[in-house]
Amino acid sequence: MRTLAMHISNGIINGPVAAIFAALALAALTVCVLRGRRDLDDRLAPMAGLVAAFIFAVQMLNFPIFTAGVSGHLLGGALAAMLVGPWVGALCVAVVLVVQALVFGDGGVAMLGLNITNMALLGTAAAYLLIALLLRVLPRTSAGLAVTAFVSAVLSVVVASQGFVVQYWLGGTTDLGGNLAGLSGTMAGVHLLIGIGEGLITATTVVTVAKVRPDLVYALRGLRRPATTRAVPAVGGVR
Repeated sequence: MRTLAMHISNGIINGPVAAIFAALALAALTVCVLRGRRDLDDRLAPMAGLVAAFIFAVQMLNFPIFTAGVSGHLLGGALAAMLVGPWVGALCVAVVLVVQALVFGDGGVAMLGLNITNMALLGTAAAYLLIALLLRVLPRTSAGLAVTAFVSAVLSVVVASQGFVVQYWLGGTTDLGGNLAGLSGTMAGVHLLIGIGEGLITATTVVTVAKVRPDLVYALRGLRRPATTRAVPAVGGVR
């Protein structure tokens, strides 16, 4: 069951692959810092701190996945993407992962690049892409926002789990006997159930914030619908 955990422990992936993903994660986080600085204002800066603290706190609460014999918790990629955007959101999740690895031993320190790639980068990016799509077609009501948050959270968790499958294919320390498809299916199934729990938490949190302070929800102010042009009457003047 250790291979089902998104927090990869030391020794599951070999050193060279871990080093490559550490370099990739560092490069991607550098881009996030540069792009995130453009978004920071008097609303986003304190919100980023609150989001990181909330994700860290909620990740301490595990919910059981009885059908798989494991437990899951919030990863936070979709939540961060909706509240503070993809660039700052990825940084928030990455900071949480670093603190967890260094202070609580949740995930190996040598595997930080792998964990950051899966949960902070892939998870947040996948969530935000779906958020951008759904908010263009769904009404920006509480129901529409809840559906967007829930679906994007589920997708982000499943995508992050498949990131681990790719990493294990590149440098897993245990021979699967060519059963990579089995690992992929198992990871997807377990994390689909975990994603449902994450989706409920994300939807509840985002809708609550939007009802009180919609201006603090990055997805609502940062993703505007494309402007529609009004047809000019064929007869008569324009008023």
